[in-house]
Parts: sequence; C-alpha cells; structure tokens
Amino acid sequence: MTAHIRQEISPKSAVVATLAHGDKVAILEQRRIFARVRTADGHEGWIDVRQLMTKEQMDQLRAFTEQADALTSQGAAVSYDPVNMHTAPDRNSPSFFQFREGTRVDVLAHKLAPRLPRGAEPPTHLLARPKIERRKPQSDDAEGRLRVRPPAAPAPGLPANWQEMSKTGETEDAGAAAKPAPEEPPAPMEDWTLVRTKDGAAGWVLTRMLEMAIPDDVAQYSEGHRIAAYFAMGEVHDGDKIKYDWLWTTQSQTDVSYDFDSFRYFVWSLRHHRYETGYIQRNVIGYYPVNVTPGAQPGFSIILQNDDGKLYRNNFVLQGYRVHLASKQPWTPPAIGAVTLQSPVSPQSEPQAGKPGLLERMRAKVRGWLK
Repeated sequence: MTAHIRQEISPKSAVVATLAHGDKVAILEQRRIFARVRTADGHEGWIDVRQLMTKEQMDQLRAFTEQADALTSQGAAVSYDPVNMHTAPDRNSPSFFQFREGTRVDVLAHKLAPRLPRGAEPPTHLLARPKIERRKPQSDDAEGRLRVRPPAAPAPGLPANWQEMSKTGETEDAGAAAKPAPEEPPAPMEDWTLVRTKDGAAGWVLTRMLEMAIPDDVAQYSEGHRIAAYFAMGEVHDGDKIKYDWLWTTQSQTDVSYDFDSFRYFVWSLRHHRYETGYIQRNVIGYYPVNVTPGAQPGFSIILQNDDGKLYRNNFVLQGYRVHLASKQPWTPPAIGAVTLQSPVSPQSEPQAGKPGLLERMRAKVRGWLK
C-alpha cells in the first residue's frame, strides 16, 4: 500500500512524495490528525497520521501477522472494490495495506465492533507536544519596575430583594438537578472480517465489502443468507464431470457477535445429478474456526454454544451420506493480538422468542434427512 505526502493540508494539494509500506519518515510537526514529515531523500510535506505507524506498532503488526498465519482458512472471498486492511476492527486504526477488486483472500475470523466517529480521538503519540514558554510581564523602564495598575472598582452591593431571588434560584436548581440526564444512544455496530492475502498480509476489513467465492451451483441454495464459511469435501465422479461434496455455514442475521446460525452438508447425487442435503442444523450459535478433514473418510468439527452458554467443539464423522456426532470438547476463543475473536453470547441477553425448542430442532433434523 502507498501513501501520498502533500505540500499542504488539503486533499487537493500537490503530491511531493509517495511512501510505500515500511518506509521511514521523520515527524517534524503535528496538527490534530495531520503531521508534517520528512522522507529519507529530504522531501517534506503533510500526511494523515492514521497512515503512519510507530516502531512499536510495526513490531505488533509483525507479531499479529504471525498469529494470523496459524489460523485455518474458512474459505476464499473476493471484493468488487478496492479494500483497505486495518490493524484492528476499527475505522480509525491504521490502514497499512489495500488489495484491488477481484483479489481472493482467505477468511480467518469475524468480529462485531462499535463504529467510532472518524477522528474522534486523533493520534498524538507520534510527536510530543511542544513546551510553551510563558512570557514575562512588560516593565515601565529599564530598571525592571512593573507597571502599576489602578485599584479595582468596588464590587456593587446586593439588591434589596436578594433573599427572594436566592430562594427562586434554589428551587430552579433543585428541579434541574432532579431531572435525569438523557441517555446517550448506543454506538452503531459494524461487522469486521480478519483476512489473509496470498502474500501473507493479514488485517481487518469490513465484512460487507466481501463475498464468499463458492461455486454458483452450490451458492444458489443459500436462501438469501450470507455464507460465512465453506469447504470442499469428498470428490465425486459423475461420468466425465468431477463434483465435490460441500460443507458450509450461513448467517441469517446482521449485527450479531456469533459467526453463523446454520450449517449444512451437501452431497452430489449420482442418481439425480444434483446437490442434495445430507445434513443440516439450523438455529444454532456457531463460531469460527470450522475444521474439516476431507478425503476417503471425511469429517468436520463445529464450535457451537450450548444452552448453558458454554462453547463446545462438536466433532462429526461421515458414513456414506449420513453424518453422526462423534464427540464434543469444551472450547475457549483465542486472542489475536489485543483482540479476542469472539465471546460466548450470554443466555440472559440472547432473545428466547425465536429460539426453537428441542422438539422443533428434532423436526428440522428429520426434515433435513428426508431431503
């Protein structure tokens, strides 16, 4: 990613130099969110400080990239516009890389974060505030004698009805103090996705800028829900065609902290020459990462939240077209850098009206078997 250094503090000002990611500059002056810098070859100009990173931040970014490199890809995604990658799920965090439209990136994690006003807290750590020297008072003559000010006028006396005026003021002040302060509206929330490029760069981007790159003959069954993860499983030979069984997770809601609320296993039917549902489970609270073991004996594991609010990794095995739950173990969400990827949804805060009971879940499972 590149950043322009301009001659003045204006987006229309002439560009005097262009910086590449990793180039060093000297900070000469700072005015709120803008800094005057000098490049290694002597060019000086102004740049948005949100495009600059300290040495400590660069070290944290390298450690963050190493942690993200160990995460399992949840599928490839593309964008139809240029997308900025940030160091944190926050618009005000440094944007250190930009990938072009059509670039395929690996989806790694998801985070719901509040949207903060742009520039609400301008960075001030790049340059220390200059020390202000107080001016000495001027003198009348060379001997340093200070000017003598005339005595201040006497304060006006109290009005005759000052007691009545004081009582009225106390009553109004008491009424104003008793009135509760208006509550501030909650900050709007935004969906962020942690992605990784083929070159190994990792960062946070807005989820709405991405679209999962699953084949259209499978994506058509999404029923309008957002595909959160997908995996190609076993290979199927149908004549001269090669098809794959697929596992995917979908999300039917927006602005929720969990990653998906449904997962589905598709098998290619040699009899009907189409995709059919081998297993489906809806109305769940699921989290990344989904792990799969494709091949001759495929299987997968899904992280789901139980009714008690605890997270468990559910391990499924496949026997032909049938999917069986083999085991489950407790799971704790990891932290990447200073960001915990996700936290369990509180059972008290989760609305119960739309949550199906055991009977409804069994009926949905039976309907999935019959498809």
